[in-house]
Order: sequence, then C-alpha cells, then structure tokens
Amino acid sequence: MIIRRYLVKQVVSTSLVVIALLTLIMMGGRLIKYFGVAAQGRLDVSILFSIIGYRLPEFLTLILPLGFFIALMLVFGRLYVDHEMAVFNSSGLSRNHLAKLLVPMTIVFMIVQGFLMFWAGPWGVRKYEELTSTQAIRSGFDLVRPKEFISSGPYTIYAGDLSEDRKRLRDIFVYQRSGDVKKPDIIIMAREAERVDVPGDTASVVDLTEGRRYEILPGQPKYSHIEFESYRLRLENNKEAKFDSTEVDALPTTQLWENRQDPVVASELWWRVFVPFTVFVALFLAVALSEVNPRQGRYLKLFPSLLIFASLIVVLMALKTRITKEEVGVWSYPAVLIAYSLFAALFSRKQKLTAKFKNTTKQVRS
Repeated sequence: MIIRRYLVKQVVSTSLVVIALLTLIMMGGRLIKYFGVAAQGRLDVSILFSIIGYRLPEFLTLILPLGFFIALMLVFGRLYVDHEMAVFNSSGLSRNHLAKLLVPMTIVFMIVQGFLMFWAGPWGVRKYEELTSTQAIRSGFDLVRPKEFISSGPYTIYAGDLSEDRKRLRDIFVYQRSGDVKKPDIIIMAREAERVDVPGDTASVVDLTEGRRYEILPGQPKYSHIEFESYRLRLENNKEAKFDSTEVDALPTTQLWENRQDPVVASELWWRVFVPFTVFVALFLAVALSEVNPRQGRYLKLFPSLLIFASLIVVLMALKTRITKEEVGVWSYPAVLIAYSLFAALFSRKQKLTAKFKNTTKQVRS
C-alpha cells in the first residue's frame, strides 16, 4: 500500500535520525567523563571506545522508545501542518486508520527493543564489567601517581615518589583487601620498590626493600607482622581473574527466570518483559497528542507530549525499585502500560466526547 510505505519511510528515517542524535548526546557525555578519568591516569585510553561500545546497548534500551515516540510526533505533526491529514480524512482515512497501518512497523521496533532488553543489554553490561575489572587488575602499579592513594581491584597503593620510567618507587604503602572474612587483610610498607619484568609472567611484580608486612583480621585485636630487607610482591594478573557478575541487570534472562521468586530478580525479569511494550504505547500516545492546528506548527505539542511519555519511563523505573523492596507486585508494570494506553484512547476521542457532552448539556438546559 502506497500510504503505508510513505508513512513507514517517514517514521523510520526520522526515528533513525532522532535515535542517532540522542545516542550522540548521551554517549558523548559519557565519553567526556571517561576521558577525564583517563587523563587522571586511572584508565587506559585504549579501552575507551570498547567501554562505549559495550555500554551502547544498555543506553539504547531507553533511547529507542523515546526516539520512536519523537519521530511519530514529528511525522504526524507534519501531516497536520502540511494539510496532508485533511486530505487523508477527506479520503476516508482517519488518524486511527493511519496508526493501524504502522502496526507492523511498530512490531519490528518492539522486536528490536526486546532483543536489546533480553540479550544485547545484559551482554554489554557483563562485558563492560569484565573489561573494567580486567583493567583494574591489570593496571595495579601502572596507575600509581606520586603522593596519591590509588585503588585498583582489591589493592590500594600509595607511593611518595615515582621515577620517570615508572620502574622505581619510594615510600610505598600497599593495602590488600581480602575477599574472605576468614583470611586477613594485608598491609605492606616499604622504603623502596622496583618493578620487575618476569619472562612469561604478565602479572605486576615488584621487589620491595626495607619494610614491614602486617596481617590483620577485621574485628579482632590481634595482628601479626614481619620485617624484611627484601620482599617480592606479585599482583594478580587478568588471566587469573575470574568474572562472575552478581548484578541482576547483567544476568542472562534464563538465569533470571530460574530465580524469579527473588523480588530483586523478578523486578529485573519483568522489566525486560514489559518495557518493549512502551513502543506500542508510544504509537497510541503520538496519535492522540500530535494533532495541531496548521497555524500553530508541529513543535507546539512536542515538549509537553515528550514529558508525558518520559513520565511513563520514570514511573516504570520507580516501580522497578519498589518491586525490589516488595512494596508492589510485578502486576504494576502492565497496569501502568494499560493506564497510559487508556489515557491515549480517551484523549484521541476528546473531540467526539466534547461534542457529545455539549449536545447533552444543551438538551438538559432546554
């Protein structure tokens, strides 16, 4: 159908432009933040774009519905401003009929949104956490800056002075946090340290001289310490590190389903299930809110309509937090989506309802 192809082409092209612009704005801010961290020496510049790439699917889960809604508002608004909607209406095609023509395209957008929610987003979060964890473990002494405390994985490192080639350090303090409550934390203080390149070993290895090593069990008054003339310290490398994300937003959907009785897991699982339906709600709202007078311009209702749709996302995010605290059930997700859809349906019939109300009022008065 010619009209369907025309509308789909307009909506898809506008959606791509809006989504690209929103992505550029959001990811640009993140990139500037990461550049600042890298400039401070706390992040390897070579992994910046990898981080951005892994975070992109997570951001697109919120950008895609918003971009789709804005595109619908702009396309339908232009139909009113250019009097094309009047031509469609005179041909027997109402705006609701035009919306029906866009249902197949909306299903495609919903499938893409579902792909981002169920697979791409969690995968990106897992890869991002793996990359940042690897960076923290690999860096170790690479991130050391004179007279600053630097945290790297389980280590906190301080050096009073550092040579230009970053091989020799003075006045060293190293704190190693134990991940097991039964194992002690370790504190090492030394006068000097020299980094050592061990063939076949990619770990950070340093030889400490003239220092002390303390072992402390948290919550206990006792500790043990030794003094040394020479001590070799080896920081765990990235090949020995094991990554097992415990954040629910990084867990695969199958794993969420297996543990769906947990409220935190349930909130994330059903968040992934119901958020793709916001694409359909975007279609309903755009059809209802896009009507404008040709003299007013198509941007008149864009901002207030954008606030209405953004409020839907905000409400769903707030419900996600409340579900984790067991204050409400997962039924609240579809309840909110249905409420916004009913609002759109009622608003799209406002002219007919207003006319009927006026006629009824006149009859009662007479």
